[in-house]
Amino acid sequence: METTDKKYFIYVRKSTETEERQARSIGDQLAEVRELLKKYRLDVVGSFEESRSAKTKGRPFFNEMLERIERGEANGIIAWHPDRLARNAYDGGRIIDLIDEGKIVDLRFCSFWFEPTPQGKLMLNFAFGQSKYFSDSLSINVGRGLRQKVADGIWINKAPIGYLNEPKLRTIVVDPAKAPLVKMAFDLYATGEYSFDRLRAMLTTKGLRGVYGREMSVSRFQDLLCNPFYYGVMRVKGEMHAGIHEPLVTKDLFDKVQQAMKQRSKPTPIRLKSYVYRGLFRCGECGCVITMETQKGHNYLRCTKRVKKDCSQRYVREEAVTDQIAAILTEASLPDEVANWMIERLDAEREEGATLIRQAKKNVEKQIEKIDRQLDRLTAAYLDAGAFSAAEFRKRKEEGLNRKRKLLDDCAELDRDETRRFEPLKRFVFGSKQLKYVAENRDLNEMRAKLAEVGSNLTVRDRKLNWSPRGAWQLVVDQGSFAHIHAAPEISGAAWMW
Repeated sequence: METTDKKYFIYVRKSTETEERQARSIGDQLAEVRELLKKYRLDVVGSFEESRSAKTKGRPFFNEMLERIERGEANGIIAWHPDRLARNAYDGGRIIDLIDEGKIVDLRFCSFWFEPTPQGKLMLNFAFGQSKYFSDSLSINVGRGLRQKVADGIWINKAPIGYLNEPKLRTIVVDPAKAPLVKMAFDLYATGEYSFDRLRAMLTTKGLRGVYGREMSVSRFQDLLCNPFYYGVMRVKGEMHAGIHEPLVTKDLFDKVQQAMKQRSKPTPIRLKSYVYRGLFRCGECGCVITMETQKGHNYLRCTKRVKKDCSQRYVREEAVTDQIAAILTEASLPDEVANWMIERLDAEREEGATLIRQAKKNVEKQIEKIDRQLDRLTAAYLDAGAFSAAEFRKRKEEGLNRKRKLLDDCAELDRDETRRFEPLKRFVFGSKQLKYVAENRDLNEMRAKLAEVGSNLTVRDRKLNWSPRGAWQLVVDQGSFAHIHAAPEISGAAWMW
């Protein structure tokens, strides 16, 4: 039996923050400590359980225990092993100092023997030093492993919004719930019509939230849209690395978002009252821009007369222009049977072009292999010969990775082209087919957008809307009643001013 003048604190520690593993490890330590207590019948006056690493100083419960020992509440410590007490020189030194001062007279361990003698303190110092060496070596080895994972294109941190950490494979996968919303964020912002506040409000409503379901801040949305991770490139400590994860957006879309962000950062001019047709037309007589204003509760289009003060063109009412736009859209719309036949023909031609697409894909893949070789030579020149400064190396590597990312996007686009190469044409046919329905619905903003898509050289003269078909729309118009006349028919019963 031990003498009664020794009083002990029990100290158990686990560095991991994983609750299940931590609880099991501490339980195992306590089980062995209890066996020690039964064997020697030691007098325990307190117990401390810690879930912090001992690699650095600053553990709250450990500090509290030593402070209470300095006040004389106990003069011994029971722990499973010396590495539970210290893995750094500062905490190990504090234990040795307290032993030298006689404030700690005994240390009991389940897997280590200690006596308060010069030899005992030497062995304890060895144990602390070995623990520190193990901790330092582990840190170096882990760092080396993480650097290799990054070089292999594997993300080593918490997955960004839109991805999930896959614990078994220790990689990341696309989040099926949030990834479409992240893609939507890029698509919407690239239009230049969305502020961060508006984008945040819309996507939050649709379910795009951060960790633990919390609403994301405006700055978080800005960080998301600036993160190259989403087009397949990882930025780690200022250096770019090609990732093996699945990109959510293309490099082109990412660049459009950055350009839109740069544009929105410029000072915003004072906005005039919103009129749907303002700035869309020019005067057919003097060439000035047609503006709009409100008179007696109605909106009117008129020439600004900035060049020719005596321009004779009169005001025309908004409703009359809308009627003429509707007539243009109806005439430019393909009949349903013609549109359906064209879509069938496009599908057949798409199948015939599959061989050419595969050959183009091989050419792109050869260019990617060439860039990989260039990046390998660049890295070797930097590491072996020191041919570049670190900043120059990072710049050249980033340029190479971005070229590679663009080619990978091109290759992916060629893969999609086997089924989607004719999508623009099909969209054109579908769009032409739908024009008559747009005219019927009379959504003014949609009508303006479709007119700008279909026509160019939009002018108003003698209260008539004149236009020229744009691109492929010329072929559609040439088949209809506008084959020789590109002016919308005057609408009977339209309301005119004066």
